[in-house]
Amino acid sequence: MSNIKLFEDKRIRTQYNEDEEMWYFSIVDVVGILTDSPKPGNYWKVLKHRLIKEGSQLVTDCNQLKMQSADGKFYNTDVASTEQLLRLIQSIPSPKAEPFKQWLAKTGYERIEEIQDPEKSIDRAMENYLKLGYSKDWINQRLKSIEVRKELTDEWENRGVKKGQEFATLTDIITKGWSEKTVKEYKKLKGLKKENLRDNMTNLELVLNMLAEATTTEISKEKKPKNISENKIIAKQGGTIAGNTRKAIEAKTGKKVVSALNAKGLRESVVKKKLK
Repeated sequence: MSNIKLFEDKRIRTQYNEDEEMWYFSIVDVVGILTDSPKPGNYWKVLKHRLIKEGSQLVTDCNQLKMQSADGKFYNTDVASTEQLLRLIQSIPSPKAEPFKQWLAKTGYERIEEIQDPEKSIDRAMENYLKLGYSKDWINQRLKSIEVRKELTDEWENRGVKKGQEFATLTDIITKGWSEKTVKEYKKLKGLKKENLRDNMTNLELVLNMLAEATTTEISKEKKPKNISENKIIAKQGGTIAGNTRKAIEAKTGKKVVSALNAKGLRESVVKKKLK
């Protein structure tokens, strides 16, 4: 599970390993926060070389995971567990060391809480979206869309649909059905690369996407598709129903629902409303 954690409003790329029940953190992101270096990658490169010369096992034990960079692409990134980061912090003189240690402990504890009470993960997601500048109305829609998406993917798994390419194919069919754009085309319209499309949808776009996915889920439960071909037919039906709703809305309002507005534009509109 990939995620973004916030420390003092600064982003740290993270990934949770369900099998190991362990968080992994981007070392470069952590180094950047602790050192305030304009080039944390270079700082980490020098520090890593020094640790190797000292015979430290820390660098040897570090893993690499694919994480999204600022350019939207995914690269192999040096990551460390909580325990490894605590050892690494000792090698970096920083006034933020102690508060960061406390933040690490809190992050691990929060994950245990979320497993025991999933509602807490929803509360924290709302808190993070608020910190990123989204409006409360939008966040409520986004959190609901996550629930609807989970119900759909659970249904797909029950019908034998494979994660990865088959999930992506069916999602593309649903998206095309209601928006008349593939996911790739939709992202291009909004100026996105690897960013999450739903995080860049307007309220109305989210609602229609939810309608398409919820409808697909319900049809699937009734029809009980046996293979990917039958799932494709149902995905198209669910998307088409939401697409007809979109057309009806556009006919009444005279405005296009599918918008080039992305997350940056959404946040700017929130700020403008507050200033009025």
